[in-house]
Amino acid sequence: PRGIGALGYTLRRPTEERYLMTREDLTRQIVVLLGGRAAEKLVFGHLSTGAADDLSRATEIALDMVTRYGMEESLGHVAFQAEHPRFLDANGGQALAEPELHVAPATQQRIDESVRAIVGNAFDRAIAALTVNRDVLERGAAALLERETLDEQALGELGRDLQVAT
Repeated sequence: PRGIGALGYTLRRPTEERYLMTREDLTRQIVVLLGGRAAEKLVFGHLSTGAADDLSRATEIALDMVTRYGMEESLGHVAFQAEHPRFLDANGGQALAEPELHVAPATQQRIDESVRAIVGNAFDRAIAALTVNRDVLERGAAALLERETLDEQALGELGRDLQVAT
């Protein structure tokens, strides 16, 4: 949207209550978060600061996958970090503070490498999806320039032409 603040954002409404998420569910969330950054790279050939918040959120999800949910088999089925403490009334449900990881330096390096690999693979998937669907990307960008926002119906119309990236 025009004006001060975010250059743009995606608002996701849950279609159902979800308490459990698979590794693939979380990976898809990261792919979606990196879609804008991937579009910049694909269309303009370089990156900007525009996707900073999305990149931060994607990294946080990947870090949770590795340190909280035990979704990195090479590190074993262990949690290196407990659930983030929450205080709903004072902080709107946001984590109060990031708990520190108390792991050996070699383990920390493996965690860092795993997070980097998850985010990197998701970015590659976003690039592949946008490359295969470049015409949909172009039509979506044109619609945003014309109308500034796209609702669920408009996105559904664009989505009818999507192809699966291999």
